[in-house]
Amino acid sequence: MLGSLALLGLAGCNGQKGDAAPMEAEPAPITLGPENVIRIEPRTLQSGPVISGSLQARQAATLRAEVAGPVLEVNADQGQPVKRGALLARIDDVAFQDQLIAARSAVRVAENTVRVAEAEEERTAKLTQAGVITQRDFERAQLTRHQAQAQLSEAQSRLALAREQVGRTRIVAPFDGVVSERQVNAGDVVQPGSSLVTVVDPRSLELNAFMPAEYGGRLKAGTPVDFRLQGDAEQTFSGKIERINPAVDPATGQVRIYVTIPNVEQSLLVGLFAQGRVASESREALAVPLAAVDARTTPPSVMRVRDGKLERASVDLGLRDDVAQQIEVRSGLQAGDVVVVGSARELAEGTRVQVTQAPRQPGLGPSSPTPR
Repeated sequence: MLGSLALLGLAGCNGQKGDAAPMEAEPAPITLGPENVIRIEPRTLQSGPVISGSLQARQAATLRAEVAGPVLEVNADQGQPVKRGALLARIDDVAFQDQLIAARSAVRVAENTVRVAEAEEERTAKLTQAGVITQRDFERAQLTRHQAQAQLSEAQSRLALAREQVGRTRIVAPFDGVVSERQVNAGDVVQPGSSLVTVVDPRSLELNAFMPAEYGGRLKAGTPVDFRLQGDAEQTFSGKIERINPAVDPATGQVRIYVTIPNVEQSLLVGLFAQGRVASESREALAVPLAAVDARTTPPSVMRVRDGKLERASVDLGLRDDVAQQIEVRSGLQAGDVVVVGSARELAEGTRVQVTQAPRQPGLGPSSPTPR
């Protein structure tokens, strides 16, 4: 068997003698889409303590019942915009209206009593001056007038309280905003303190977050803060530190800060979780996405496209921007270089590639804002 295979092999060799060996076909280049390539350009990198927390409305109010009684109407639904002073709910005020009527009557009686007492005091004063009655009679008239005025003041206080009680049956919006919660319906019986409606002003939000205590003395009000919402790796939002708690939280060992965030277009929602960074250091530099860096090599490296092929380039890294997910490249790359990200990083060095579209700039996606 081995002899036969050898003879067949020899015959094959003799048959091809003098013929040129066929050339092996070169593989076609691998196509890379815009999601797999990034063009390196200068950009602003910022570094500082990383923070996280939830977005809260700077102005929010949970309106509660101040009097007991059945709810007659509710004019507020979740998500409904309201103006300051708008009637949101009304509690039955029949009993308070009766008290108001009685208080008004008591004030009128007290006012008449005061007028009579004042007239009597004036008449008594004239008679005393004429010597018809004694000074003691005049003093009694003065005392009667003082007592009548005291009764009038008491009646007026009861009238003011009755009016206030009637006013407490009307639940109105304390400011322009949006109804976020509605806890009652018409027909419910409420007690003082019962939650009725919650109104928030979504035009200005506040990020309550913690940062390491060692940064507490280095930051001040007005320091810029960049953050991203959980689940949104593309869009970056900005705010400024408004207040810094002067005490360290004993449970976490960190300092709480309060970041003011404009939300005029109301693109941000109350309650969303956000992660960001206080910009304590900033500079303009060439940057590469963190996802493009291969930290397994020493020094770190990236795969870039050069003359239609992939080549590995060692890089010297600097300032790291955890919010933008970018890192400074001090050396190893030049502006305009194209590096690969994502699954394309696993391609072997020397692989022929073809970029279908213009590469993205660092950190930009289809819906991302232009870098600052």
